[in-house]
Amino acid sequence: MDRFGDMHMFVSVVETGSISAAAERLGVAKSAVSRRLAELESRLGASLIHRTTRRLNLTDSGRAYYDRCVVILADLDEAEAAVSQAHRALKGRLKVALPHAFGLLHLAPLIQDFMAQHPDVQFELDFNDRQVDLMQEGFDLAIRIATLADSSLIARRLAPIRHAVCASPDYLARHGIPSVAADMVHHACLVYSNLSDPGLWSYRGPDGRPGSVRVPVRLAASSGDFLIRAAIAGEGLILHPTFYIHEALRSGKLVRVLSDHAWPELSAYAVYPPTRHLSSRVRAFIDFVAERLAGEPYWDRAGPV
Repeated sequence: MDRFGDMHMFVSVVETGSISAAAERLGVAKSAVSRRLAELESRLGASLIHRTTRRLNLTDSGRAYYDRCVVILADLDEAEAAVSQAHRALKGRLKVALPHAFGLLHLAPLIQDFMAQHPDVQFELDFNDRQVDLMQEGFDLAIRIATLADSSLIARRLAPIRHAVCASPDYLARHGIPSVAADMVHHACLVYSNLSDPGLWSYRGPDGRPGSVRVPVRLAASSGDFLIRAAIAGEGLILHPTFYIHEALRSGKLVRVLSDHAWPELSAYAVYPPTRHLSSRVRAFIDFVAERLAGEPYWDRAGPV
């Protein structure tokens, strides 16, 4: 009787939302998961899941059993990790979801440094701007750029994500420099099309009062890299995260305008489900990234990095 195996199987069914998805995660046949789930319910003498043609719903007993299983399996992971740490080694897989641009530009080097320090940790990385379902897709954590004022996830803030309006020196020489936000209605603007309303740019003016301006959209694109190249080529103004444009600003290829205005500020967070206890390797990775990004972000510092 493999009770830990049964717990792991049951947690996988709950977190993926289906027996077939759990079977795929575990690398076994769907029939094997169905049989093992039935045997588990028979042994416990209780129904754990209501099965319908469309979805699985936990019974009250199933919810209580799931909550205890998560804690027990996390404690088991912690016990094994504690032994590994006693021998100065972190081991195991880390499945992490990362925002595409921020992940490639600023997190990839940190991950490589972490891997060098902990060669027995294996990473599975998803560089994607979609918001993954951490539990159903089996992620240990995600790095997200967002406002998380109300979230069911546990979050640790890593860094501020600021924005700036900029354009190439050539564009500004030809079209003039806007002195107030309203001036941008007379400029060509390049916008990120994945936003809910990409042509509406919000800000706080020098007096601290909030405002917004609907800019003329000359170009909309879902690629931040493409928009930066278009701005450097003199096609118009962009409102972009500073982590994305800091090198172009330092080199003078782009020039910041309306710098006395405060443009939207988000934050980068490490997030994980509240039902998951942090394993030692997850905690160590979050601590590592938080330490490396502590203080004023290097991409926002004046002068060379």
